[in-house]
Amino acid sequence: MASAAAPSRPLPVASLSACRSKATAPPAAASYPHSKPQLSRSRKPSSGHAPRSRLRVAASSSKADPVEERLPAAPAAPSPPEPLPQVSTGTWKWRGYNIRYQHAGTSGPALVLIHGFGANSDHWRKNIPVLAMSNRVYAIDLIGYGYSDKPNPREVGENFYTFETWGEQLNTFCSDVIKSEAFFICNSIGGVVGLQAAVMEPQKCKGIVLLDISLRMLHIKKQPWFGKPFIKSFQSLLRNTVVGKLFFNAVATPESVKNILCQCYHDTSSVTDELVQIILQPGLDPGAVDVFLEFICYSGGPLPEELLPLVKCPVLVAWGEKDPWEPVKLGSAYASFDAVEDFVVFPDVGHCPQDEAPDLVNPLVESFVKRHS
Repeated sequence: MASAAAPSRPLPVASLSACRSKATAPPAAASYPHSKPQLSRSRKPSSGHAPRSRLRVAASSSKADPVEERLPAAPAAPSPPEPLPQVSTGTWKWRGYNIRYQHAGTSGPALVLIHGFGANSDHWRKNIPVLAMSNRVYAIDLIGYGYSDKPNPREVGENFYTFETWGEQLNTFCSDVIKSEAFFICNSIGGVVGLQAAVMEPQKCKGIVLLDISLRMLHIKKQPWFGKPFIKSFQSLLRNTVVGKLFFNAVATPESVKNILCQCYHDTSSVTDELVQIILQPGLDPGAVDVFLEFICYSGGPLPEELLPLVKCPVLVAWGEKDPWEPVKLGSAYASFDAVEDFVVFPDVGHCPQDEAPDLVNPLVESFVKRHS
């Protein structure tokens, strides 16, 4: 999706939709082409409404300007594509724990890519090298996930795996590794982490892109009063009996992971064996089961709607139209917050747009970063 300049005044429509050709995403980041996404003329754009957001529409045309008839010229030799930056992996020591991160790019604004529940920085493999063409890009494994350390919740305490902890991790990473302020690009629960970090230390964050941020529908505040005792009992059952580990063992298989991904990806052709291994492999590490159970029992902490009014930086919210876990109809309510300057809908895309539709996400991120750099 080629970026376009914002109109000079706000419009009453908050949803931008872009259509893309159904090209299969390449299996590895190094082979992902650095090109502007094309809009398909066969799809109709979707729309939404919000009073405080702007409408930005990208368009393309298949009609060329009229020219005089000439004899066909010899085809020019195609110029070789510009090579994508090399992605490197590093380890950062935080609170005595090893934190894995990836980075690419040597100049431009700093971006930190923050994954969702059960994922890791490899989920951004289609974004890191492309965004690094004009930015310094970092993708971090939150503590407890990916190839970062996974301290046992029983040893570090129940209040360790919280959004406050991850927010502190993110801000300290900006200080220690990036050594500058940064844009936070977030998916799912990573969006709550990004918002929490921006609220804790506003000077660290230049702007936030939220891709299908978690609505936290299982939060204790969103449950009926009569259901709250049952929720606490169920959480205790998972944490303190063999039931939790049996449940984890049932989902920590290639077949189960693939089935789960096929639920949240609208285009199931994007659910490759490579993606399944990216999600599954770190989950087989020692300690992963305890972190998994700790988080699914975490029904407290902040909600996005509580953090957004406190954020001082600009926010762009983007949503997969076909997200079955975090419905866009509910997510569109976030467009009304003052900090949110755009609400963007990706048609025919599920819960993880950065992986399913990088040809839409990458230009959107680049446009947002340029606008606020």
